[in-house]
Amino acid sequence: MTRVAAVDCGTNSIRLLVADVTVSDSASGAGATGELTDLDRRMTIVRLGQGVDRTGRLAPEALERTFAACREYAAVIKELGAEKVRFVATSASRDASNRDDFVRGVLDILGVEPEVISGDEEAQLSFAGAASAQREHGDARPVRTLVFDVGGGSTEFVLGSQSAAGATVDAARSVDIGCVRLTERHGLTGEPLTDEQIAAVRADIGQALDAAAGAVPLTEADVYIGLAGTVTTLAGIALELPEYDSAAIHRSVLTYDQVKAVTHRLIHATHDERAAIPVMHPGRVDVICAGALIVLAIMERTGARELLVSEHDILDGIALSVA
Repeated sequence: MTRVAAVDCGTNSIRLLVADVTVSDSASGAGATGELTDLDRRMTIVRLGQGVDRTGRLAPEALERTFAACREYAAVIKELGAEKVRFVATSASRDASNRDDFVRGVLDILGVEPEVISGDEEAQLSFAGAASAQREHGDARPVRTLVFDVGGGSTEFVLGSQSAAGATVDAARSVDIGCVRLTERHGLTGEPLTDEQIAAVRADIGQALDAAAGAVPLTEADVYIGLAGTVTTLAGIALELPEYDSAAIHRSVLTYDQVKAVTHRLIHATHDERAAIPVMHPGRVDVICAGALIVLAIMERTGARELLVSEHDILDGIALSVA
């Protein structure tokens, strides 16, 4: 057993997982599988990707918000005595011309260099995290699975097979559509979206899905799994939860009709109406409309009638990779 710390720094949020990892050989011979026992899991909205789509640079105030969260996480990691730490940075820091400033700041605070990973590696880590959740139920049958991870700056698609014995990835693709990127690109101010804004966002999403489909067969899965804050927030709204409840959301099922109804509600609501939804994190109020339109478009393109919601995602994949 190894105690590890995993940090996932995306366009909108930075998250920490400190966990004990037990690793064993896969019965199928496909490699190692692991089980995670969470010790601390937390998330902070820092909006690192603020303005990156427009300027190509990380804003000074966005860097400082991120470094403040890193200082908090460093204290937790030290207190819990993690033996190994891996810090993974994704879309915003990939795109930024001044990402060296980000790398130096994280190294100074946490003592580890952030890995600015490719979209393909991000996709595979997301799949590994989602597969760990699927293995909780011990299904020995290989299940053809499409995992998609809707982030702030990009969305990852991974097609593979998973079972109790482990997971294999067949195809992966990252495309540059995310809730923050599309919100900023199309000037979504937080008020109800106009028909023109909806059409423009959907056109961007459609082009990105065309690109994804060139690398990943989007309609060949038996199971569709959605990851990250947009998907879990949609699930919480559909379940009419009185507050955000990870246990209730994890492994819940969203139908296409539910996603369509919740998306319609969100894009026609005011900022204050969205903020009043009990499960809505304040840092998602202004970007949830773009995220919901991405999820709806994915279900339309794939023909998925149901979507399995997972709280286990790239963060869990990073923790497993450390061990």
